[in-house]
Amino acid sequence: MSGRSIDVQWKLGPTTVYGTLVLPPGPGPFPAVVMVAGSGPTDRDWNSPLVPGTNGSARLIAEALAEAGIASLRYDKRVSGPHAQANVAHLLGQISMSSHVEELLGAVDLLAERPDIDVSHIYGLGNSEGTLHVLNYQLATPMVPLAGIILTGPPGRAVGVVARSQLAVEANTLPNKEAFMVLYDSAIARFLDGQPVAPDPALPESIQLLLKSLESPANLPFARELWSVDAAILLEKVDGPVLVIIGKKDMQIDWENDGERLTHAASGHVDVVLLFPDNANHVLKYEPKARTQLTVGEVSQGYNAVDAILDPETIGAILVWLLARIA
Repeated sequence: MSGRSIDVQWKLGPTTVYGTLVLPPGPGPFPAVVMVAGSGPTDRDWNSPLVPGTNGSARLIAEALAEAGIASLRYDKRVSGPHAQANVAHLLGQISMSSHVEELLGAVDLLAERPDIDVSHIYGLGNSEGTLHVLNYQLATPMVPLAGIILTGPPGRAVGVVARSQLAVEANTLPNKEAFMVLYDSAIARFLDGQPVAPDPALPESIQLLLKSLESPANLPFARELWSVDAAILLEKVDGPVLVIIGKKDMQIDWENDGERLTHAASGHVDVVLLFPDNANHVLKYEPKARTQLTVGEVSQGYNAVDAILDPETIGAILVWLLARIA
């Protein structure tokens, strides 16, 4: 691998955020990218205990950036990675959209204080849920604004709408799909109203567990906030350079439905580029199979397989976009 990897950390209240800084060869100062992981227990490398393998896309992106002369910082959200247990006791009832922005703020501040980083060229790259935190950071008018942002796999509809559409696809094989979705919608309505979710016992056990997890003290108030957020509404308010990427093999975000709303949101901006690579999945890996042959479960289980590689078209587009702005 080109460059040097350095373990870094910073305090955030009673908690600590841990990350990896990768510097290209040479003295700098270097342009830099802060990477923000997606939902759940996804760590700094974009690995997750819910997905087999440790070949995370963020580490591969960091390597590609270093080879192009660009530094990067990726970090574990405080409830992910090996230090999650130490942090979670301090975060019950405290996790929110703003607490995730605070994590990103700490990452940018760490970079901005380093003499080997060019503070005028710090960019943000979010994946999935992470795109929302990057957008919210930029909209918060921080002391160190990002020079540009890269949104990969952003939800162009409300997160709850995207989640429901995924569930509806999975429910297509059930003989009582309509009744199943009514029970699900009723549970979500109770959740958003601040009532107990109380999922109906007729729902599959996996869906009952999902619904109950939403109201876990460790997930509130964040889960209720998240359910109504979509990147299209936020994108419309953001100024400055933006690169939006949704792969056509992304089975979690729909490149047509979500892409259409994001395209509309970007219509009044002069420096927003939207790309829909033919063979990229949700975590920017190359997927050779036709979309019609894929399911969400099958694709996600291969996200971090040892032989999975970044989609060449996608990583190439990211590097071209960045290099054009730091030249």
